[in-house]
Amino acid sequence: MRRALLSVSLVLAGVHASVPTFNAQPYLGANDTVFGALIEGAAVDRHGNFYAVDYKDDKAAVGQAFMQQKLFFKDLERADTWFNAVRFNVDKNGVQEAYLGDVTNHRVVRVRDPGGKGQFAHSEVFCQSPDILQPNDLAIAHTTGRVFLSGMRFTANSVVGDGDLWTCDAMGTATRLGVFYRTNGIEVSPDEKTLYLSEAINQGGSVVSNVVHAYDLDAQAGTICNGRVFVDFAQLDSSASSDVDGMRTDSAGNLYVSRWGAGKIAKISPAGALLAYVHLATIEKVTNLEFAGPSGRDLYAVGACKDDPTKGCIDRYSSSAQGRAFCAQQV
Repeated sequence: MRRALLSVSLVLAGVHASVPTFNAQPYLGANDTVFGALIEGAAVDRHGNFYAVDYKDDKAAVGQAFMQQKLFFKDLERADTWFNAVRFNVDKNGVQEAYLGDVTNHRVVRVRDPGGKGQFAHSEVFCQSPDILQPNDLAIAHTTGRVFLSGMRFTANSVVGDGDLWTCDAMGTATRLGVFYRTNGIEVSPDEKTLYLSEAINQGGSVVSNVVHAYDLDAQAGTICNGRVFVDFAQLDSSASSDVDGMRTDSAGNLYVSRWGAGKIAKISPAGALLAYVHLATIEKVTNLEFAGPSGRDLYAVGACKDDPTKGCIDRYSSSAQGRAFCAQQV
């Protein structure tokens, strides 16, 4: 039995050794960044500008990082706001809007630019429920304006209920779709027929499992069915102890998965095959990622800086594919 297991391990090691690996380059290092250690919420607008949260160490502030570092939005009404997720959209009237997930107040805030001048002066609570765990991350079905939310409660021994999945329709009505062990990364496929959701399990204070589920999605109704394990990282590359964080798809349907603590991103095909790794230059605890830049082909990853964990760094990798979120806003 041990000999058989050894043979399987050697085969898997050979497979993983043949997977292409690429290296991201530093974009904002510890000496350049104005973002704090809680940098998260990677997002792109229709112009390819890149955004993240914890601007100037302020949990209530979202900042633009590309093409320049500057404040995008700060909640001046609530002192306890903690934005952890950001997604941009263009509504049916061509108005650009951003959705901001507020962990503390169990809500999603929407800011809009009705004049098309990049001012985003109008803000409102889009959806809210005291039963929403956080939200921790967001995803959008751009054709319907429906938002999906994941959240988590980090405990030493995970139980079902430490994670949840919600959706908010275009009118802001919140509906819970399910409860899970600890959920985190969430994303929608380019054709909006699949929803991806990560789930992790802790036992005795240690992370013992990390998987990504796939569900058939009705983006109009906001319903899911046919849940299945899309990727089990214990089987894929023996990295179950490295948490899945933010996830994004490209225009070809490949899923890019942040591996917190491993300093890399895993690229997964629509069929669930490991295609490549992108190793990060300045970040080990990568929290989120998004495609941005003028053509939407630059993959930006964010996380606390390895050299100075009190600051938030950003690495960049130039890809051949465009990001789903960028493409969906080119209307």
